[in-house]
Amino acid sequence: MANGTNGGTAQKQDGGMMPLFYKKPTPLDAKTHTTLALKKNFGLGFTRNVNAVPVNLIELPQICHYYPIAFSPDTTGTPVAIMGLRDNENLFVTAKGEWEEDAYIPAYIRRYPFIFSEMPGSDQLSLCIDMDNSVVEDNGEQKFFDADGKPSQLSQNALEFCKSYHAAAQHTIEFGKAIAEAGILVDRQAEIAIGGGKRINFSGFRIIDEAKLADLDDKIFLEWRKKGWLPFIYAHLFSGAQWQRLTRLLNKRMENN
Repeated sequence: MANGTNGGTAQKQDGGMMPLFYKKPTPLDAKTHTTLALKKNFGLGFTRNVNAVPVNLIELPQICHYYPIAFSPDTTGTPVAIMGLRDNENLFVTAKGEWEEDAYIPAYIRRYPFIFSEMPGSDQLSLCIDMDNSVVEDNGEQKFFDADGKPSQLSQNALEFCKSYHAAAQHTIEFGKAIAEAGILVDRQAEIAIGGGKRINFSGFRIIDEAKLADLDDKIFLEWRKKGWLPFIYAHLFSGAQWQRLTRLLNKRMENN
């Protein structure tokens, strides 16, 4: 399925590298995938082994109530939601693949197993599905195409969601790059006290330094205000309170194991 929106993909698949969670994203095709369907209730277990996911700008006011927001250590300054304090551990998903009750689920996760990819030799974006046996099946109830070969309601909804996600991702790229170039991001590591007198060192992320933000050139600050970015910066700053939530969730998990 193709979408006529021009522009680059939010998640490129260059040099064999795949976006987080995806194993074999494949463009949906009415002829090839006539009987292919999405498995019902495949759950969120696919997120179990990650402790951070990318988030879009427009999500930050919601994200900050549940997760600490950090920025990637590279030049992109990608905002991420921190979901765990140890490697390969998401504290928000249960052993049954269910999310922590009442916690907001980032759009990157809700989008899976759909994703946009760039069509070879074209600016057109194509709707893809991750061809993994855990999420797709043949002749299931939730088919991607109807008997006439037209996209099902499921596929249409997925296309609209991916369109919105892609647009939000473009704004996020601009924001992250500007934040990184402004020189207000600093490397941080957190020392978290957990049960039994133990401590965990969490590093490899950046945050906005409030002193550097206060000293930001007025011209840049006013430009960011005009772009509507200030609420998102404050959402990041407020999100620091959520480190306590992660500590609480980790202690709870350690008690139950």
